[in-house]
Amino acid sequence: MRSRRNTVTATVAALLTALTTTAATPSGAGAGPVLPSLRPHLAAYYDFEHPVPGNPARERDLGFARTDIDLVGGGARTRTYDGAHRGSRVSLQVRQVAPDAKGNDDWKAGVYGPSGVPTLRAFNGVDGMTVMGWFKMTGPNPALNSNTAAPDDRYGAVGLAGVLSGDSDGHAVRGLLEIIEVGGELRLVALGRRVDGSASQTFAASEDWRTLLPVGEWVFLAATFDFGTGAMALYRNGRRLAGSYTVPGDPWDLAGPGPHRASPTDPRGIKIGGSFPQNTAERNPCDCRMDSLMFLDSAVGDDRIRAQYRWSAAR
Repeated sequence: MRSRRNTVTATVAALLTALTTTAATPSGAGAGPVLPSLRPHLAAYYDFEHPVPGNPARERDLGFARTDIDLVGGGARTRTYDGAHRGSRVSLQVRQVAPDAKGNDDWKAGVYGPSGVPTLRAFNGVDGMTVMGWFKMTGPNPALNSNTAAPDDRYGAVGLAGVLSGDSDGHAVRGLLEIIEVGGELRLVALGRRVDGSASQTFAASEDWRTLLPVGEWVFLAATFDFGTGAMALYRNGRRLAGSYTVPGDPWDLAGPGPHRASPTDPRGIKIGGSFPQNTAERNPCDCRMDSLMFLDSAVGDDRIRAQYRWSAAR
């Protein structure tokens, strides 16, 4: 065990040395795998190759918001040599650590501010937003529920990536990519909430999530949220997915006069690979890797999502 631990430590050290050298002259949001037409809307962008100088357990934001995030649980060890596309060397590994014990040791990432995160003001009163990036399932999902005594109880969801609402306790979101139970069946979904404290709407893909996200394969996913019209969409490898809305009625309260936007509050943060980025609880961990995560302050259209997939896949 000691030999293996030393090997892992050496590997992490070598990785951080390489990344720190590269990060000395950061490329910023305008480089490499980001489609040029998306750059003005790219509030937050994480490629997991830019540790914060002096603190390798934090990752630099290459978007215009400059919202650095914490690599929770595993710190620098969550970075792994497995890039999702040709221009990437490193991705983020998230996972459950102790399924048999209630605790706060899951590997995940994000940032949390109990009164809002001011640098995420691009999502304050926003007309729409997009969450997208590369994802790779690396183990069994959903994970065992560490918050219950039942030995075979599993969570009803698998957290991917999203922006928290302005009143979130670390779980509630403004916009999220997730795998969650819909009618007793797990589905890949876009889950959005226009008004803080109000109901969310879910758009669920029709295809089996295990077909959309097979273990061991990198997949490019995107979710869009148009708060003015109520339209939501999901994409896989640039292709728009068939699906349906799961909440009847008007959960976003769009019946009244517009224009309609998200609540005029700064989001309380970003969550990646599970809930509670402030590390006060565990919920819905993902055994997966993530790369080139993008959070945009606009609900971009089919053509640009398809172009972004092709742009990053070729670079």
